[in-house]
Amino acid sequence: MSELSPNSSRPKPPPLLAVLAGVILLEAIAMLVVAVVLLVELLTQPAASVAGALFLVVVTVAAAAGLFALAVGTLRRRGWTRGPTFVWQFVQLAIAVGAFQGQFARVDIGWLLLIPSVVAIALLFTPSVMNATRRSS
Repeated sequence: MSELSPNSSRPKPPPLLAVLAGVILLEAIAMLVVAVVLLVELLTQPAASVAGALFLVVVTVAAAAGLFALAVGTLRRRGWTRGPTFVWQFVQLAIAVGAFQGQFARVDIGWLLLIPSVVAIALLFTPSVMNATRRSS
């Protein structure tokens, strides 16, 4: 019984799939940074609700973990990643739109959320990404 050599394994993922996974990975890293900032603020600033602030840190870490899983699943060409990736990007788009508006508008944050979401959604619907993540039955 012979083992597969490293060169005989699955072919490399399509370039656009790797770009999509990279975008998702950057979002996961950004969520981890947000979690660290929230934790530092919780430990150094008085909080109106310690339980609420701690919950927000936990939810942010969970979102980062989910995004890491999506990035890995995308690179592994798993079909289940398309739905959650689209939902995450759509939610991020909604937050971006909110960041552009109102009394406390943060246009910089709006663009930081909008650009990767638009890129990821566009990549999700490219033929090479759809074919690479298609479920085989």
